[in-house]
Amino acid sequence: MTDQPPPPTPSSGSGEPDPSDPSSPTGSPGHAGPPPGWGPGMPPAGPPSGPAGPQPGWDPGQGAWGAAPPPQGWAFPPTGGYPPGSGPYGGQPWYPGAPVGWYPPGYGFDPNDALVTPPGAGLGGWFNRCGGALRRGWRQLVPIMLLTQVLPAAVLSVISLGVDPSAKWAAQAESTSTPALPDNFAAELLSLLVLLVGGSLVVGLVQAVGWAAGTWVITQQAAGQPASLESALRYGLRRALGLWGWTLLVSLLIGVGVCFCVLPGIYLAFALSMAGPVYLFERHNPIGRSFRMFHDRLGLLLGRVALVAVAVIVGTLIPGGLEGIGTSAFGTDPFSSAGTAAGTVVVIGITAVLALPAHLAQMIGLLVTYAEQRAHEAPVNTAGLAAELG
Repeated sequence: MTDQPPPPTPSSGSGEPDPSDPSSPTGSPGHAGPPPGWGPGMPPAGPPSGPAGPQPGWDPGQGAWGAAPPPQGWAFPPTGGYPPGSGPYGGQPWYPGAPVGWYPPGYGFDPNDALVTPPGAGLGGWFNRCGGALRRGWRQLVPIMLLTQVLPAAVLSVISLGVDPSAKWAAQAESTSTPALPDNFAAELLSLLVLLVGGSLVVGLVQAVGWAAGTWVITQQAAGQPASLESALRYGLRRALGLWGWTLLVSLLIGVGVCFCVLPGIYLAFALSMAGPVYLFERHNPIGRSFRMFHDRLGLLLGRVALVAVAVIVGTLIPGGLEGIGTSAFGTDPFSSAGTAAGTVVVIGITAVLALPAHLAQMIGLLVTYAEQRAHEAPVNTAGLAAELG
């Protein structure tokens, strides 16, 4: 107790804080006023002192108040903060999920697949897979095509040329001044037609063996599986009959279409181009499935098949023209002597071999196009296609 009155309290409007007050914004006793440069509405020039140090939000580097500091352990960009594998969530990626371009096993779609062109890869991806199939399998594909495509076609050409009665008909027409049909014209013409049709059927069956065998080789190698020539031919023989039957039906439809002003035949040739691969891989409704693929992705399939068609036309017209020029050098009846007959056979054999690239382009191009169409319908990979072949 004392008789002295308490010290006077400064008024709230004086603007002068009590220097003895530890909570005074001047920060330390003994200051008679605010620090230089301070004015109303301006932040203080130094951090407020207290038992716990500077208050949150004070930036010593700037000497002013700023935003509140981030929580402990937080950093931006996300590559900062805790070292990899440490912290409260060790080993967790910043954005959970698989990296771009990665697909888990069994998903059924791989952008790096050796046979299936992924959607969006474009024409370059299609060409890359066609070239890859040829590089991997030419050692097996070339013998298969020679045995099942080139040799049968050459044999049929030699036989047809040997029994062709047109040279005899021309000689008879020159020997008489009276216009008349040659002797035995109907019988000889019928015999020639039977030979051509029957020979074409047999050649088509042998070619079906090669198509199935070549498809098996390309698919197996793309899946990383061994594919020997013997195994391929065995597979081709097992699947040739069914493929041959569907090929005959497709050829008949195209032939009927050609009779109707040619354009319907061209349309059917494009629309039914996938029938062979559909049969080998799916084994049901190849004509309907081929039509659906063609109309679902008209531009894509039309462009790919058009490239294949150009390669086949160029690759067959040139050897065909060379064969005609070569055989004409031996006269109208090249089999009248042993020498001219041997020369004719050699010319036909060489020109048939020159058509080998056309056979390879047709088989590889259509197979890669079919795999691309399947990828647009649902996720698929080469391993799944190889399993479908059986």
